[in-house]
Amino acid sequence: MFNVLGYRNSWQRWLLGLMIVVFFVGCNTLPTWGEKAPSSDSASFPVSKTSETPGARAKAAGKIDVNFTVPNEWMPKPVANPQAEAADQAGMKRYVETIPGTGVVFEMVPVPGGIYKMGSPPQEKGRKDDEGPQHEVQIDPFWMEAHEVTWQEYELWAMGLDQLRRKHGTEEIPSAQDQMADALARPSKPYSDMTFGMGKKNFPAICMTQFAAKIYCKWLSAKTGRYYRLPTEAEWEYACRAGSSSAYCCGDDPQRLGDYAWYGESDDGDDEGNSDEQYQQVAKKKPNAWGLYDMHGNVSEWCLDQYQPDAYRKGSGRRAQNPLIPSTKPYPHVVRGGSWLEPPEACRSAARRGSTKDWKSQDPQIPQSIWYLTDADFVGFRVVRPLKTPTAKEAARYDLTPLEKEEFQTYQKSRAGKQ
Repeated sequence: MFNVLGYRNSWQRWLLGLMIVVFFVGCNTLPTWGEKAPSSDSASFPVSKTSETPGARAKAAGKIDVNFTVPNEWMPKPVANPQAEAADQAGMKRYVETIPGTGVVFEMVPVPGGIYKMGSPPQEKGRKDDEGPQHEVQIDPFWMEAHEVTWQEYELWAMGLDQLRRKHGTEEIPSAQDQMADALARPSKPYSDMTFGMGKKNFPAICMTQFAAKIYCKWLSAKTGRYYRLPTEAEWEYACRAGSSSAYCCGDDPQRLGDYAWYGESDDGDDEGNSDEQYQQVAKKKPNAWGLYDMHGNVSEWCLDQYQPDAYRKGSGRRAQNPLIPSTKPYPHVVRGGSWLEPPEACRSAARRGSTKDWKSQDPQIPQSIWYLTDADFVGFRVVRPLKTPTAKEAARYDLTPLEKEEFQTYQKSRAGKQ
């Protein structure tokens, strides 16, 4: 073969052979598109030599892996946004967050702190056993995204569109926020159109795992310098109720739900639903009393908690403060709100559901993806931001669990060198 290529001298053949070995070694150690390469000592914060900053160099020297550490340990200085700042609950305002350098925006709505009864009373129509007994919960103030995360927001991270924008744009040196965001892992390319033909612009992003949603929150924290995460189950229900104690934010009558939600046919068949058997663009229905759209229906939303059907019975009799059921196993995790294909009863404020392995049953990969749920075209999420930014120790309870970190490393190793 070397003679055919014109390399007849021994030193030329030796040099070409060395180049080929180096080439293939390099190919097999490159990261999968959109994913970080695995390493024996856990990948540290990668910084381009042409775009280093003193802070970035310090973090690199300390070998901080932004995937595995809480954002509080590495978040850059917040991007200026006076409306997003508040010293106390009284100072909280609605604000618009522009994802830096992209023109993509989303709105955050203040949710006042307070006490409410979580769960549903025995007489509520459609109630299930996992919704009781009702119990008092105290929630600290936070902001919540006005609607579910849209594809425009999500694909900046998931499809690497933010990096592509800079690569083909005019910016030569990434900002400190860009450098941190780029250090986070991203999904591999999806095998198919994850919208399933239902629409993309202004539609909620769907089919992501809870793990993917968590990493997106880290990416958003890096891009903005403000701490974002998924809501807890208790925070989600509190925000959905918006001060109400009825089955829906608009009362107990499911006939009124159509003004606030996209949903499927009712269990008794009396209501054929209004979703046209697919998800719909966000914020097209009325918001609840606190200004939050689509809390009922459209797509179910990830919460941080492990789903436990008897969780309320375990904590009955005492007031819980900012409760969270930590995750200890891959399934089930809580999703809330019902969806476009579920009946009104499943869209109630107190209705609970847990994820299952069946949500990725059509995934052809071995091991199956940690990023995508091929069979959950009804699952999305929205982000929250607490008024008080937690300490690193406090934030650890909302961050990746040891199991998630282990699964992430295993998956990365299995994907090494693959496209």
